[in-house]
Amino acid sequence: MTLIRYDQLNQALDSFHKKGNLPGLFLIFGDSYLTKQSFQSLLNVLLGTDKREFALETLEGGSVTMGDIIEAASTFSFLFSKKIVAVKNAPLFQSQHGPAEKTFSSTDLEHFTGYLDKEGLPPGHSLVLMTGTIDKRRKSYKALEEKGLIIDCSVAEGARKADQDEQEKIFQTVSDQVLSKAGKSMDRQAFHLLMDLTGLDFERFAGNLEKLIVYSGNRSAISSEDVHAVVTRDKKDPMFKLTQAFMEKDIKETLFYLNSMFKDGAHPLQILKVLENQIRKLILVKCGIREIALKNKKLNLKNTNFNVFKQSVLPEILTYDKGIKGKIEAWKEFLGEKEVKGKTGSANDLLLASNPQNAYPVFQIFQKSENFSLNELQDALIFLGDMDYRLKSSSFDAKTAFETFIIKICSKGGFVYANENQNRRHHF
Repeated sequence: MTLIRYDQLNQALDSFHKKGNLPGLFLIFGDSYLTKQSFQSLLNVLLGTDKREFALETLEGGSVTMGDIIEAASTFSFLFSKKIVAVKNAPLFQSQHGPAEKTFSSTDLEHFTGYLDKEGLPPGHSLVLMTGTIDKRRKSYKALEEKGLIIDCSVAEGARKADQDEQEKIFQTVSDQVLSKAGKSMDRQAFHLLMDLTGLDFERFAGNLEKLIVYSGNRSAISSEDVHAVVTRDKKDPMFKLTQAFMEKDIKETLFYLNSMFKDGAHPLQILKVLENQIRKLILVKCGIREIALKNKKLNLKNTNFNVFKQSVLPEILTYDKGIKGKIEAWKEFLGEKEVKGKTGSANDLLLASNPQNAYPVFQIFQKSENFSLNELQDALIFLGDMDYRLKSSSFDAKTAFETFIIKICSKGGFVYANENQNRRHHF
């Protein structure tokens, strides 16, 4: 039907709506942040105030086949007359993919265009395809252009003045949208500083604005000093702060950094691995504490300061680690394995203090481990194992699942999962 720019979308949708000829097929491509914003605008028109949980089905392009997409778009909902199928990261035009991803072959694309030509979408159904890049030479693109609305969310990445003016205009739009909701403002100096620190990443820019809104508290204006204090270029920073807030059982902070990681584009499996590694370490510490506590009945980590810990507890930890190393060596000898240089990571993962020269992180994790029971941590690890399976085998709202998990495990009363879900869990 037509190709439009993202900033023309609302006007185009109003025109279609008035004429009563709103298309059922949409392709949105380009910048991830602008793509998400365009998708939300599209949903507002397609669904209005209707309950989206009944009408919207979201699929992940890298984990579904073309047959899955066609089946979802063709299947009627039992609860709602409308149905919108949204496919994120649809690999329609990419030539290379990761080995674990399902890619759309030329046969897949021919099947899809044939479906559009012969059957088409059922009345009241809409299919929204979202992708990063397009190839206008492909037959599949031409079929989409003929039968649907294509929304261009690409951004010029060059250094020409025209390109930089376009980039700044989008940054300003994002800034106005985010700050106006919170009743905040930002001067030009702080705005340009935030742009420089963020780089050409509108999603990260919006996430940094959210952090600044929280940091500024009751103040209505965000300053350059605020930007310097909060924003860094280190993408590992949210991960570190997520684990620290998690160990403190601080629900509000943990959810904040979880949201920040999603806005920064972190993959759900990446976040899962961060939490899984931290829980494994906590379980290791809890088990080690049991053995150490048997020798020192007066051990009370909650009320132990760092100096006392270093003098009385750390030596016992090092003795415990020495015993673990001895067991590892004995097993290697029993199994006939030879020591391979550079392959000591798995052994170090079993130690309570892999770097005893830096004792303070060891002290911190020992203290924070007291916030959890061993049963809680074991159930949490089982939950994350099940979630790992679901992420690799199906499509669901991972962000909501993470949020529910964090709220439950960080709340009073403990986290229970394994016994209550033993009939629904994935056993291998």
